[in-house]
Amino acid sequence: MPDNDSPQVPPASSLGLGSRALRNTTIVLTAKVIARLIALVTVLYMIRKLGQVQYGTFALLVNLTAIISVVLDLGFNVLFVREGAREHSQIQRYLRNVMSVRLFMSVISLLLLAALVIPFGLSALLVPGFVLMVLTSYSTLLRNGLYAVQQLGYEAVAVVLESALLLGLILYGGRTGQGVVYFVWAYAIQYAFSCLYFAIVLAAKRVAVVGWQFEAALMREWFWKGLPFALTFVLTILYFRIDQPLIAAFKGLGQAGLYAAAYKPIESLLFVPITFLSIVFPVLSIYYRERRADLLDAVSRFYKGLLLMGWPVSVGIFVLAHPLTPLLLGRGFLASEPALRVLALALGIAFVNNAFIGALNASDRQSSFTWAAGWSVVANLALNLVLIPLFGYQGASWATVMTELVLGVAGWILTSRYVGRVPVVQLSWRVVLAGVIMGAAIYPLSTFDGFKVAIPIVAGVVVYAAFVLLLRALNSDEIGWARRALALAR
Repeated sequence: MPDNDSPQVPPASSLGLGSRALRNTTIVLTAKVIARLIALVTVLYMIRKLGQVQYGTFALLVNLTAIISVVLDLGFNVLFVREGAREHSQIQRYLRNVMSVRLFMSVISLLLLAALVIPFGLSALLVPGFVLMVLTSYSTLLRNGLYAVQQLGYEAVAVVLESALLLGLILYGGRTGQGVVYFVWAYAIQYAFSCLYFAIVLAAKRVAVVGWQFEAALMREWFWKGLPFALTFVLTILYFRIDQPLIAAFKGLGQAGLYAAAYKPIESLLFVPITFLSIVFPVLSIYYRERRADLLDAVSRFYKGLLLMGWPVSVGIFVLAHPLTPLLLGRGFLASEPALRVLALALGIAFVNNAFIGALNASDRQSSFTWAAGWSVVANLALNLVLIPLFGYQGASWATVMTELVLGVAGWILTSRYVGRVPVVQLSWRVVLAGVIMGAAIYPLSTFDGFKVAIPIVAGVVVYAAFVLLLRALNSDEIGWARRALALAR
C-alpha cells in the first residue's frame, strides 16, 4: 500500500522545535513512566488497605477539591505557559502576579469546599483537603515555569522524587492502620515538597524567583484572556470529576469506591497524552505565531502519535480486564471489572482528543474549544443523571465513553475550521486495524490469571508492532523524520 497517510515531511530546517519537543518528551516521559509505576503501586496499595467505602470517601474528597480548584486556576495556568513560552523575560513577572491572585482566591475556595464536603459528612477532611488543593495548585503553576522555557530535565527528576516520597508515606500509613485523613495529608506533603523543589530550581536556573507582585492592569487583561481557558477548565473538571460525587449521592460510597478503583488505572495512563500535550503545546504556540504553514502538519503528527500509543492500550485492557482486575485492585474489588472494561474504550479516544485541545489552544482559539467542552459536559451530566440511577457505576462508565466521543467530534470539527482538516480516517485506519488484530490474537489468552497475564501482554506488544509495520501504519517518511529529529536532539 502507498505511504500516503501523513502530510509531507517538513524540511530539516523546521525540525529544530520538533526535535526539542521530542527530546523533552523522551526525557520527561521516561521519568514519568517510572514515577507513574511507583504511583500506581502506591495507590493500588492504598485501595487495598482502605477498602470500598473508605477509598470511596478518599476519592470523593479528591474529586470535590478538583472541582473547586477551578476557582484557583482562573485559566491562568495555560495562559502562563503560552505567554511565558513567547516572552521568557517576563516569566518572573507573570509568575509572581499569578501567585498573588491565587493566594486571594484560596480564601474563596475554602468557603466553596466547605459548602461541598460538609453535606457529604466529610467535615473532618475539610482542612487537609483545602491544604492539598492549594499546594497542588501552586505546584502546577511552578512546574509550568519549566515547561514554558522547555527546560524539563529537573521536571524528570521531580516526578520520581515525588512518587518515591509518597510511596514511603503511604506504606507507613498502611502498615500503621491509618485512616483517610492521614492519606490526604500524605498527598499534601508530596505537593509541599514539589512546591519547594520547583521554587529552588526556577531560581537556580534563573528562570524566576518566587515572590509576590500584583499589577491590576495585567491581571485584568489576563482575566479576560484566560476566561475561555477557565471556562474550559471548569467544564473539563466537571466532565472528569462529577461522576464520582453523583455515584456517591445516588448509590453510596461503596459504589463510588468500585468506580474510582476501576478508573484509577485508566487515569494513571492518561499521564501519557497529558505529558505530550504539556510539552508539545509551547511548540504548537510558536508554530502558530512563526511557522503557521507547519501547524497542521505538527497537529496531524501529534494526533497519529497519540493514537499509536493509546489504541493498543485501550484494546489490551478491554480484552484482559478479567485477569487485570484482581491483579491490580485485589479480590475485594472484583465487581470493578465491568467498569474497567468499559472505561478502557474511553482511553484511546481520550488520548487523541489531546491533539485537538492543543491545536485550538495554541492557535488562540481557546474560546472555540470552550464550546466543545461545554457540549461535552452537557452530554456527560445528562448521561450520568440518566444512567447512574439506573445502572450505578457501570452506567457512569458508559457515560464516560460517550462523552469522549462527543468531545472528539466537536474538537475535530473546530480544528478543521480554524487550523485545518486533520485527516482522521486516513491517519487512523491502519492503526485501528493493527489494534483489532492484536486484540483478536490475545483474546484466547485472556483466561491467564495472576502474573501470567504478562504473557498475553507481551504477545500483544509483538503482534501490534508487527502489524503496524506490515500495514505501514507507521510509514517510512515518519520513521525517517523521527530519526532526523533524534539525531538533532542529541
